[in-house]
Amino acid sequence: MSLVKPDAARRVVDPKEAFTEDSLLARLLELPRGMRRWSAGRLGWIVPLLITVLAGIMRFINLDHPHALIFDETYYVKDAYTMLQAGYELQWPEDPNEGFLAGAPVLAGGPEYVVHPPLGKWMIALGMLVFGWENGMGWRSGPAFFGTLAVLFTALIAQRMFRSVALGALAGLLVAVDGHQLVLSRTGLLDIFLMFFVVAALYFLLVDRDDGRRKLAARVAAQAAANGGIPTPKQLLYGPWILWRPWRLVAAVMLAGAVSVKWSALAFIAVFCLLAVWWDAQARRQAGIKHWLTAAVLRDGAFAFVTMMPVIAVLYVSTWTGWILSTDGYNRQWAAENPGEGLTFLPNWLNSLADYHRSAYAFHQQLSSDHDWESGPFSWLAAGRPVLFFFEQISTGSDGCTAVEQCRQAITDLPNPLLWWVGSVAMVVLLIMWIGSRDWRAGAILAGIAAGYLPWFMYPERTMFFFYTIGYEPFLVLAIVYLAGRITSRHYQDPVRHTMGLVGVGLFIGAVLLVSAFFWPVWTGETIPYDQYRLRIWMPSWS
Repeated sequence: MSLVKPDAARRVVDPKEAFTEDSLLARLLELPRGMRRWSAGRLGWIVPLLITVLAGIMRFINLDHPHALIFDETYYVKDAYTMLQAGYELQWPEDPNEGFLAGAPVLAGGPEYVVHPPLGKWMIALGMLVFGWENGMGWRSGPAFFGTLAVLFTALIAQRMFRSVALGALAGLLVAVDGHQLVLSRTGLLDIFLMFFVVAALYFLLVDRDDGRRKLAARVAAQAAANGGIPTPKQLLYGPWILWRPWRLVAAVMLAGAVSVKWSALAFIAVFCLLAVWWDAQARRQAGIKHWLTAAVLRDGAFAFVTMMPVIAVLYVSTWTGWILSTDGYNRQWAAENPGEGLTFLPNWLNSLADYHRSAYAFHQQLSSDHDWESGPFSWLAAGRPVLFFFEQISTGSDGCTAVEQCRQAITDLPNPLLWWVGSVAMVVLLIMWIGSRDWRAGAILAGIAAGYLPWFMYPERTMFFFYTIGYEPFLVLAIVYLAGRITSRHYQDPVRHTMGLVGVGLFIGAVLLVSAFFWPVWTGETIPYDQYRLRIWMPSWS
């Protein structure tokens, strides 16, 4: 394992020195002098893909168990089914689950009022098209597939961020074996799709960060070359324009996907866009540009806004196509039924969609009904109240049970406790370290945690659940991996301490794997004796 020194790229170029593209790249990309591009080689794809295969096996094995609509699958799975029938959500009669599970669904007719955008349900429906809607494999395969891809992107993020295949592998492995991510990948809910789009967006922003710095180095060096390698003061006032940022547009597509699953992604859009502009500002500062912040805001940031935001907006609206093309989707005729309301220069469907969003936002604001498994953000860092998605007593003679109520099947949204608790501590340690070092990687990780965690404190009365934390779960893992890289890096420790760091990280990985194996039965609904089930309830609030 290795971790580049956090101050490797902080030194600002002296404008009195000769500029070369190689020297600028070495500083802007934290590379040894003369190296133009960092590459992990074949291992940079082989290792993450092997971990992804492991994650896929864990997520797809016995995926159709249990044959039941567990927790909020009762909403999103049935919504996905009706969207396949009509292109938008339809109403169900009272107690429809038994008929649905028996393969004979009966609809009540008429549109259904829903408060989440359509994309996540379309992604569930995609699995139904492939494997059929009549079984759990059909309605859970979409979450399993994208949950597996989220493991891959987390590994690639760590690999690129830390310039280390080993640290990338560690990040991917920790996410792959964590029960929180595993359970949501094996359940027909929306949140795992949010996580996928968030980590995919961050990965492409990291690619854009490197690509943008390469372009900046090339253009600054080209300008300096015309003056004998020394740029003129005018050239260093604001620096060159960097307009073509294709990877930033790909990141915008991923952010559009995130907000089209759940509106909580709006925080990630805001934080990631600010983060990208700050990276641009730092690149200009390190390149010796005088008005680096102004240039980053007015050149990089402004252009990014006018290119990224329309992409996000258009793609978001496009996910409502089924509703837009309908005539009787919920609220679809609001504008026609309320002439003169809304904005007169907009088409009726857009005014109706805007009113639908106003209603849905009000619903989210007022959602405060009591629930047995609700929890607030103060308890999330300790995993104080994970959600019990499924619980069933096994009768005498079933699945090897010999007495009534002796065995249980349970699925709980419980993370690997060791991993989660260490991640929460690592977050605090990372904050302290960032205050001292201003390492951009630590700042990026903390920004992701802030985007996924802090906004929930704005709604103290709202009913919330622990599985909302899946949006920032990969960033807790990245915090652990960052500290692991610091502990084991030869740049920071003498050989003895380096060896001790490797041993400590190795012991931690082994302990995490053992804890995951221990909790596997209550993540996948295996039949286990009651006393074995109780052994896995370490806190009273877990049951």
